[in-house]
Amino acid sequence: MRHRKYKVQLGRRSDHVRSMLSNQAGSLIREGRIKTTIPKAKAARRIAERMVTLAKAGDLASRRRAISILKDLPTVRHLFDTYGPLFADRQGGYTRIVRIGPRAGDSAEMCYLEWVEQPHTAPEQEPATAPETAEG
Repeated sequence: MRHRKYKVQLGRRSDHVRSMLSNQAGSLIREGRIKTTIPKAKAARRIAERMVTLAKAGDLASRRRAISILKDLPTVRHLFDTYGPLFADRQGGYTRIVRIGPRAGDSAEMCYLEWVEQPHTAPEQEPATAPETAEG
């Protein structure tokens, strides 16, 4: 029996799984939403939610732990600057999985893994254009 044993295999070697989930969590942090299969989303969700918990702590040790897992400094900076304060008052459940149906090629169940709350970003300002002159 496998009671209380949670090990994600996904048909890959352990180093490949660790790297893939780290990359998916980083993509989720950068993009806000990723499209993947349901087993991969459930595994990546665990990593992403742990990263948000580290970002909520916000200390140097937490930042170093996040860097050791995500391996990308700009992504860690974005995590600590954006998602740490965004989820500061939430006790958990930072992500959601939205099922979107089977993939066309192999009929694998696909889904979106996304944040429950999206960060409020300032709307991009349109560049000022020069007034048009009448050509004559």
